[in-house]
Amino acid sequence: MAVKIILLIVFFAIMITVGLYSRKHATNVSDFVLGGRSVGPWLTAFAYGTSYFSAVVFVGYAGQFGYKYGIASTWIGIGNAVIGSLMAWVILGRRTRVMTKHLSSATMPDYFGKRYDSNALRIVAAAISFIFLIPYTASVYNGLSRLFGMAFNIDYSVCVIAMAVLTGVYVVLGGYMATAINDFIQGIIMLFGIVAVIAAVLNGQGGFTEAVKGLAQVESDVPGVYASFFGPDLPNLIGVVVLTSLGTWGLPQMVHKFYAIKDEKSIKSGTIISTIFAIIVSGGCYFLGGFGRLFDSPAIYGADGAIMYDAIIPSMLSKLPDILIGIVVVLVLSASMSTLSSLVLTSSSTLTLDLIKDNIVKDMNEKKQLLCMRIMLVFFVVISVIIALDPPTFIAQLMGVSWGALAGAFLAPFMYGLYWKGVTKASVWASFACGVGITVANIFLQFIKSPINAGAIAMVSGLVVVPIVSLVTPKLKKEKVEQIFECFEETVTVRKKRSIGE
Repeated sequence: MAVKIILLIVFFAIMITVGLYSRKHATNVSDFVLGGRSVGPWLTAFAYGTSYFSAVVFVGYAGQFGYKYGIASTWIGIGNAVIGSLMAWVILGRRTRVMTKHLSSATMPDYFGKRYDSNALRIVAAAISFIFLIPYTASVYNGLSRLFGMAFNIDYSVCVIAMAVLTGVYVVLGGYMATAINDFIQGIIMLFGIVAVIAAVLNGQGGFTEAVKGLAQVESDVPGVYASFFGPDLPNLIGVVVLTSLGTWGLPQMVHKFYAIKDEKSIKSGTIISTIFAIIVSGGCYFLGGFGRLFDSPAIYGADGAIMYDAIIPSMLSKLPDILIGIVVVLVLSASMSTLSSLVLTSSSTLTLDLIKDNIVKDMNEKKQLLCMRIMLVFFVVISVIIALDPPTFIAQLMGVSWGALAGAFLAPFMYGLYWKGVTKASVWASFACGVGITVANIFLQFIKSPINAGAIAMVSGLVVVPIVSLVTPKLKKEKVEQIFECFEETVTVRKKRSIGE
């Protein structure tokens, strides 16, 4: 216990120190929200990766999908690396940075407002962001608290409140730069931690080969299916890959990282770093979860006999040596705090810059905007804590609901808007309605059995709806669109030297 506590104290001290150090980088709105658009490739790549993977992935998703699909769940991690990281950086990274700077856009709702010349779109996008980031935050608290309960036997509410206070303090102090530096430190912990944990867990089962043999002997309708390449349910496995990989393309807190990156060279380096990070962390999490059925114990069953998926990973780790449990706690704490800091910063900046500024409060100067963002940051943390302390029955589904609604609404109009001049205002409204409508309606009507598949369908629907609606609805003014896209074109004068032949 002493080792665990010492590790936590050191971790907390570092986080607060970084927050204090970063105060000098948070003196105006651009610095507080975007780090002055001067963040290098390593900080940006690690910020992207650590915001991507939290306690929800390590504890909730790895446990749930590892149990359902066996070792085939590793495909989810591979999909996260290839689609969620590599392709996201290649397709969105550079164009997002160029266009958002050209439009002087600091948030995703602000991008929608300026790209499609509509303040109404900006306000509605801000409302969607705020509403659906709250349950995502609550699900992060939930996943983290289960691991703390296993390691320290600490009450759930104490875990949630302590996490909220610590995250709030260093984000309020240092803004985006504080989160980026802390994300880098936390990312290093995650890389080493996940490798150590996988090695220890597999060693406890006699090594990799013996663990796979044990998995192949688990009782099922199809013998050996949990040790197979594609698992027992390939269609639903694909749905999980789509939601958890393609979803990052439309999440405000993820795309926001591209706004802040420094330059062209940083984008190229960041692409490679982010992809490698995702392969190790996400691939490692789901690979570890794939062996969950080897750790069957009463601890993973509820009073009604149902499997508690969130208890699988803590059960797997509970028999590790104390030093390794301490490392795991810091690992998951790192993943969760980076995600939480990204979520609260995104929400507070969106509320201030896209809802309050100019709409509710006129003529907000820099000082008032910074103060308002810090107040909204605390407000967001308090609301998410209240939900996490008294979670609804579908808490385990909250991440899927949040990702489905946000990415279903935003992904298509954001991506198409970077490349295609023909996207119309009506198509953006249609995408908002489609993404939020499918996800929310499914909560109450359950016409799609899995909330994961509902989220994946919402995303794909937007990709179809936007081009169809754009073809049959009025276009934006040509002059306005040309002005927006001129950022991708530059006139260059080159001196030409005549050759002897001429």
